[in-house]
Amino acid sequence: MSDRHSAREIAALVADDGTFAELPSSIRDPRPDGPLAWPGYDTSRARAAERTGEQESVVCGTARIGGARAVLIAFEFGFLGGSLGERTGDLLEAAYTYAREHRLPVVPLVATGGSRMQEGMLALTQLQRVARQSALTREAGLAQVAVVRDPTTGGGWATLGAGADVVLALPGAQVGFAGSRVRPADADPAAYTAEAQLAAGAVDAVVRPEELREALARWLPLLTSPSGTPAPPPEPLGDSAGLPGTGWDAVRRARSPRRPRAAAYLDAYFTHRVAISGDRCGGTDPDGVLCGFGEHEGRTVAYAAQTGTATRPAGYRTAARLIRLADRLGIPVLTLVDTPGAANDAEAERQGAGAAIADLFVAVAGARTPVTTLVIGEGGSGGALALAAPGNTWATADSYFSVIAPELAAAILKRPPREVEPTADQLRIRPQDLVELGVIRGTVQP
Repeated sequence: MSDRHSAREIAALVADDGTFAELPSSIRDPRPDGPLAWPGYDTSRARAAERTGEQESVVCGTARIGGARAVLIAFEFGFLGGSLGERTGDLLEAAYTYAREHRLPVVPLVATGGSRMQEGMLALTQLQRVARQSALTREAGLAQVAVVRDPTTGGGWATLGAGADVVLALPGAQVGFAGSRVRPADADPAAYTAEAQLAAGAVDAVVRPEELREALARWLPLLTSPSGTPAPPPEPLGDSAGLPGTGWDAVRRARSPRRPRAAAYLDAYFTHRVAISGDRCGGTDPDGVLCGFGEHEGRTVAYAAQTGTATRPAGYRTAARLIRLADRLGIPVLTLVDTPGAANDAEAERQGAGAAIADLFVAVAGARTPVTTLVIGEGGSGGALALAAPGNTWATADSYFSVIAPELAAAILKRPPREVEPTADQLRIRPQDLVELGVIRGTVQP
C-alpha cells in the first residue's frame, strides 16, 4: 500500500474541519543516545524530527468527528517507523488519561512497525503501559475505535489496534503481529493484510481513506449514547393470520421461506446501523449472526440477530463480544432468535461449539444493561436459548421455541414419522403455549 498519510494528515482527514487541537506535551528529556546509549540513536532521532517536523512517533489531540468529540492518537510512521519508545509511552498515557478525565472516546490512528529496538526492553514494556491505559479506559465505560493503517504490526497491532472495541482498517494495509522482515520467508504475504484480518474476525470493516470520517461519524455517536431503558421489541413483519392453531402449524410457519428474516427486522427497526464482524478468535459467521449498533427512536441499541441458519461457534462468540461491549458502554441490547439450532458438524465441534454457547449464556446472564429478545422464527433448542433474555423474551406469531425439533424428538422416542405432528403439539412450542408456560413474556402481533 503506497498511501501513507503523515500523523497530521490522517488526523485532518478524519476530523471535522479545523477542530483538531494537539494536547499539551510533557514528555521526558531524551537521554544521550537513549536508555541503552545506542550509538547514533540521537542522530537518528534528529533526522526523523527534521524529516517529519515531529518530536515523537505519535501526535495526540482532541477533535470533533461528525460532531462527536474524541481523543485522537495519530502515529507518524516517518518518525522511526512509528515505533514505540519511552517518550511515546508518555504521550500515549497522557492521551488516555485526558480521555478518561473528560469522558471522551479514544480513536487510535495506528501506523507502526512495533517497539523501538534502540531502547531495548524498556521500549517493549511500553506495551504494558498502553495495555494498562486501554484497560482503565475500558473500565471507565469509554469506547475505543481504532483505524489500522499501513503498516500496523508488532506490539502496536497487539495493543492499540487489535485491543480496541471496534477496528477499522485501510484497504491493502499490512496488518499483523509479524512485520515483513521477521516473518517466515515462505509466508504468504496475503495473510498479513487488512482483508485477511477481516476474514479472520480480527477487523470489523475495511474502509477507504476518503470514507473514514463518515465511518467514524457513524460509529462514535452510537458508542457514546448510553441508556438504561430496555429496547422495545420490534413490530411483527410476518404472517397476520393470528396465532398458529397447532404445534406443527407453528413449525410450518416458522420454516416458511416467505417469512421475514433478521435483516428485514433490523432495517425496519433502525434508522441506521453499523456492524461489527468477527469473534477476535479467528472466526466469523456472517451468514448466521448479524451484530452491531443502531439508532432506534433517537437512541442507541445494540443488536445480535440470528438469520435462520444453524449458528456456528464464531457466531456465538461474536454475539457474546457484542453483548459484553454494549454492557460496558451502558447500551441496551436487542437479540433476535431464529435458528434451527447450533451447527453440530464435526468442524463446529473442533471450533469449540459447546464453549462458545456457554460463553454466550454467561454474557447474557451477566449483562447489567437491559437485554430484550424477540423470537422471529425457529427457536431450536439451546442454540437459540443462548441468545434469549431471561424474563424479557417475546415471540411473533410465526415462530416457535422448542427443547428439540419435533422430528428429532419423535426419532429419539422411537416414534414413526406419522407421529411427528402430534409430538409437536405435545411439546407445546406455539407462542401462546410459551406464554402460558411462563417461558416468554408475550407475543407481538399486528
